[in-house]
Amino acid sequence: MAQQQTDWAAIARNPKFVELHRRKSAFLFGWWIASTIYYFLLPIGAGAAPGLWSVKVIGHINFGYLFALSQFLVSWAIALYYSAWANNVSDRLTNELLDELKLR
Repeated sequence: MAQQQTDWAAIARNPKFVELHRRKSAFLFGWWIASTIYYFLLPIGAGAAPGLWSVKVIGHINFGYLFALSQFLVSWAIALYYSAWANNVSDRLTNELLDELKLR
């Protein structure tokens, strides 16, 4: 069976692919910036306002510990949000592109 050659340059110029790439890049870059800022709030905040970060919230657990643990929750929330976004937006655009290019 002869293998079909794919013109990757033509796919890269396709308006649907350009739109898909633009939307995905904007989504990921925006959330990368937000999560990086949130990540660096911990060391910057602990250095700038140590009194706030040592405030006891529940027993021996202070605000700093809770904020550090919240970073895990934020990471999971971003991952779940990206998964939902990819299923609704990115996958739809990819399917439209594949249908147009007749690659399926």
